[in-house]
Amino acid sequence: MKNAAILLSLTLASMTAAQTPPAAPIAKPTTAAKAPESDVPACLTPAPRGDDGGKSRQDEVLRRVREAKAPVNVVFVGDSITQGWEDAGAAAWKRNFEPMGALQIGVGGDRTEHVLWRLQQAPLTPLDPKVIVLMIGTNNAGTGRDSGELIIRGIAAIVDLLHMQCPNAQVLVLDIPPRGLPINPLRGVVLQVNQALSQRAWGDHARFVRVADRFVLPDGRIDQAAMPDHLHFSPAGYDAWAEGIAPAVTSAMPKAKPAAQEPSAPQAPAPPADPPAASRTPRTGT
Repeated sequence: MKNAAILLSLTLASMTAAQTPPAAPIAKPTTAAKAPESDVPACLTPAPRGDDGGKSRQDEVLRRVREAKAPVNVVFVGDSITQGWEDAGAAAWKRNFEPMGALQIGVGGDRTEHVLWRLQQAPLTPLDPKVIVLMIGTNNAGTGRDSGELIIRGIAAIVDLLHMQCPNAQVLVLDIPPRGLPINPLRGVVLQVNQALSQRAWGDHARFVRVADRFVLPDGRIDQAAMPDHLHFSPAGYDAWAEGIAPAVTSAMPKAKPAAQEPSAPQAPAPPADPPAASRTPRTGT
């Protein structure tokens, strides 16, 4: 009996152990999740030019801004089309904008993010410009990276920064010139961007200026006399561009106030003049 009791106890103990679930393993602490990367689009993230041929020009433009003697009445900001005022557009620049005391800081290949970076590195504030002419965005479209909406946001960010740096300046937002053959994706993006820019409420500090229509023929083709490669201007193209821009720049310049005149000293009234001989009363008597 004693052996039977022992055997029964062992049997019950083994059955209880088989029915008891194993203890859950202790969870080890996990490392913190990696913070998500910034979702700011590239066209809105200030960035310098890399080793793509634009760095030397970028540095030259930064030097120009830092060494310019204030005030500079008009500043042109943009990409290779703006830079071309030094080359194919030199004659048009000399006739139209050099007399205004203008400075151009165009960098070939620049996109909106490069202009934002340049303005951060060399603000225009010390120059105290009265008018800023901005034309940028064609290289953003050319990469295929940025949608029309992003290009508009990039241009608007530049206008906001210019207004912050130069609150007394009027910013002229030029439309992007057409590029390529009549039917191609780039022409469509540029047209959509220009339409949106023309309808945007810019406020008192900026306004949209449309000048690119003069480069398109009635059948939709680009006038190759003005834009031989369907992108950059010839001397004739710069003449036409200057004709479209100059009136807007002139109207944006603040009107000169008339000089105050010193009050003149009071003058004694002049003696009455003798009447003409024909109207004198004839004298009578002696």
